[in-house]
Amino acid sequence: IALSIMAIALCMTQTARAVGTSAGTVITNQASADYTISGTPFTVNSGIVSTTVDEMLDVSVVWQDAGNVTVVSGAVNQVLTFSVTNIGNGSDTYTLSIDNALAGDDFNPANGRIYIDDGDNIYNAGDTLYSGPADDPTLAADGAVTVFLVNDIPAALADGLLGDSQLTADSNTGGSGTPGTIYANTGDGGVDAVDGTSGGNDDAAGTYIIANTIVSVVKSQVITDPFGGTSSVPGATIQYTLDISVTGSGTAAGVVIADAIPANTTYTPATLTLNAGALTDVVDGDAGDVGGTTAGTVTVSLGAMTSANTYQIIFKVIIN
Repeated sequence: IALSIMAIALCMTQTARAVGTSAGTVITNQASADYTISGTPFTVNSGIVSTTVDEMLDVSVVWQDAGNVTVVSGAVNQVLTFSVTNIGNGSDTYTLSIDNALAGDDFNPANGRIYIDDGDNIYNAGDTLYSGPADDPTLAADGAVTVFLVNDIPAALADGLLGDSQLTADSNTGGSGTPGTIYANTGDGGVDAVDGTSGGNDDAAGTYIIANTIVSVVKSQVITDPFGGTSSVPGATIQYTLDISVTGSGTAAGVVIADAIPANTTYTPATLTLNAGALTDVVDGDAGDVGGTTAGTVTVSLGAMTSANTYQIIFKVIIN
């Protein structure tokens, strides 16, 4: 009996990973055939076929700030926060660059610098000023680093104007920008490297917004316990004081202060004041209420404010 055995590719279920199968992994496959001749069982195996997984070059750059970063005209060292993540399947090193001359915004941030975070995700003196190839971050597969763009803001800009700053990360292994581009023998362990979906590079822009008029709210507390001391025991009273002011030359319209009554406390009725004047707790003709506008919240409407206005709000709660 003549029997021809062919190697066949088997579809195998694998555990999903964010970066896929690691570069350099060897995938092998072998088929077998079982049969009988005159009642005697036989098994024959195909040859073994194998392939080594190439390195896919993929990177993601994401702006991390929750929204537009508020700045004042002429401010220096204003920070935008980004993450750079290696979403490929091997280790890679990245060239970083900043671009402030972007179309579609209102002004160009100035004196742009790149800082690489020291691991605490907070811009501070421990971060590394990126100055060239020696500072290129190396990231393992699925590794990430926080990067800060630090810019100065031009003077004499009007409120509401927007300025963008863009971070780009380019793979040092490849990064042609064309998915599928092959770089022979340059990947981990000498395998080929291939530009992935991102083309081996990615970018993201963050945005500054000019707000020369800024409302400041400073909150403080004083605790009085039932024994005449200051211990924060059940039954003690906490007096909260909010001092509200404005800096800058413009007008902040429709200023509304909202302060939720803390959990495990109870508001003390008729203790809400504005600039030492009593406010009722219900929604009526005065500026404040407790729980009427928003449940469980002290709300005081101050209206338009300039640097000439200052307000102080006081109320009390009791620790349950």
